[in-house]
Amino acid sequence: MKNIELLGKEYEIISNDSNCLNIEELREKCTDYFEPFDYIFGDYAYEKLRLKGYYDSSNKKASKINDIKYLDDYKKNYCSYGAKTFLIKKVK
Repeated sequence: MKNIELLGKEYEIISNDSNCLNIEELREKCTDYFEPFDYIFGDYAYEKLRLKGYYDSSNKKASKINDIKYLDDYKKNYCSYGAKTFLIKKVK
């Protein structure tokens, strides 16, 4: 997969539905709030980008609301049906 630079860190693109990831828009929207997270998930709802940070399951900061193993639950419960999504992971 392709890597990108974001917030001075390198991220690997894990998934990118229909090539929806707009890197420039992501850079504009992503703030230092997302720096501690291992993953950044993005979805497009009504043409607007929404972001959510996740931790790796082995990270002691992980809880049910931000553990990557619950990403599918988030998609089902909080994303619009058929929304285009992407997932990037911080390269250690």
